[in-house]
Amino acid sequence: MDLSPLQKQLKQRLDALAAAGIEFLPAIAPTPIRLEQNPFATTEPVSTSLFDDVTTASVGVDDTRRQLTMLADEIRGCKKCPELFATRTQTVFGVGPDRPDICFIGEAPGADEDRQGEPFVGKAGQLLNRIITAAGLKREEIYICNVLKCRPPNNRTPAVDECKNCRPYLDRQLELLQPKVILCLGNVPTKNLLNTATGITRMRGQVYKYNGVPVVCTYHPSYIMRLEGQGEAERKAKLECWEDMKLMLKQIGREVPKK
Repeated sequence: MDLSPLQKQLKQRLDALAAAGIEFLPAIAPTPIRLEQNPFATTEPVSTSLFDDVTTASVGVDDTRRQLTMLADEIRGCKKCPELFATRTQTVFGVGPDRPDICFIGEAPGADEDRQGEPFVGKAGQLLNRIITAAGLKREEIYICNVLKCRPPNNRTPAVDECKNCRPYLDRQLELLQPKVILCLGNVPTKNLLNTATGITRMRGQVYKYNGVPVVCTYHPSYIMRLEGQGEAERKAKLECWEDMKLMLKQIGREVPKK
């Protein structure tokens, strides 16, 4: 086990608690992670964060912003994946409010994201923006990030070891953000966050849990784009994506816009 990142996480948490005037925390029994309503998953989702049993509710928004900045700095110096480190322009951490109701998780940065340093700014991001608007939301109220923080060369699918290397960063990011609902966009975030081998077509349309947070899964915008002009297949994917968006909104009590 690589202890260096874990030690860094521990130091960051202790510094944050000290800054908030917290000298000790009561012992809290760990809460098991359950994957709800999923007859297909082979195992339960497992977080790799050190701090699953310690609430961050007592830490203010300003401190959350500071810790997110520290985490982004740590990721910026990451060299765990030699190929990604050698070919990236920059890391792509995430964008959005520090304490969002909604968090979208995608696969990995593409060429546009690698160049601009922000997730979902290319053509897939433009479609995502339209989906967000149709759901009665604004992009700036959603936190958007990816499983990988570096672009895989030629936009290839992230490798298993790359996802594994980035997982502690994603867990820590979500722990700090404390979203009320998570939307996984496509196979990669669905399989990695929920620790399942089941594909998106069978995982979508249901509600799961990650550390107590509701998780809804839907198609990646790039998948919908690839179906353009394919008639019934395109119509079906768009309809199912809309149903997933309504399911996500329901988890936080948001009104579903009438189409």
